[in-house]
Amino acid sequence: MKIGIGTYALAWSIGVPGFDTPNPMNIYQFMDFVYEQGISLVQIADNIPLHQFSYGELEKIKQKASDLQLEVEVGTRGLFPENIRSYLEITSFLDSPLLRVVIDTGGFSPTIAEINETVHNLVPELKHRNIKLAIENHDRLKAREFSSIVEEANSEMVGICLDSVNSIGADEGFETVFEILAPYTINLHLKDYIIRRKPQMMGFDIYGAPAGQGMMPLDKVIKTLKELGNTRSIILELWPPPEASVQKTIEKEKKWVIESLDFLKALTL
Repeated sequence: MKIGIGTYALAWSIGVPGFDTPNPMNIYQFMDFVYEQGISLVQIADNIPLHQFSYGELEKIKQKASDLQLEVEVGTRGLFPENIRSYLEITSFLDSPLLRVVIDTGGFSPTIAEINETVHNLVPELKHRNIKLAIENHDRLKAREFSSIVEEANSEMVGICLDSVNSIGADEGFETVFEILAPYTINLHLKDYIIRRKPQMMGFDIYGAPAGQGMMPLDKVIKTLKELGNTRSIILELWPPPEASVQKTIEKEKKWVIESLDFLKALTL
């Protein structure tokens, strides 16, 4: 398993909707930052939407990755045929072995039957291009529904991008989600987290944390995924709570990336 950095590890630097980020980090600066950390894998997700780049710009991105000896993984949002086929072109062009996808997007929340039909129809092209579809667990569907999608596809080209925190929004804790989805996991989104009771004892808050400083049982996760042998990459993502200013939040975010990588590099992957 390879350690990589995803664009959602630097979401504040790249720009979060509703917050005025001064001098947002562009894709070239993102790749430079990853290279400077001694990491050779990036996952470019939907907060840097690759379909908005021209072919010439995609050529420059590919050349930049080659110059820095960075392997690229591609991500998108919206599991509908036109979008996925467009992204399979981009994924092929950038030599990414997988396409990570979040099913839902603005105004688009397909039924399980619709998802199964779309995925089934995509399998021949996935095989032809030798690209795996990594479906990310998000906060509308339960883990059993995600596992049923992969089982229905019945193809080695379809698996799970396992996010460590998203399913809390579907009222499922990580232990439950991991038990169900680990056998199907081909890509891990590692976001460590802390759950704390509010000071007035009325409810809980969920915070992000640098890798190894939260509640995620990383030793167990790594050991299990290694034994299963299906996971090709561990992609660092972060949820840093905002500070008093966007600039201070960006500074904390970059510090968390470095702290997380120090921890992950010490693990035996």
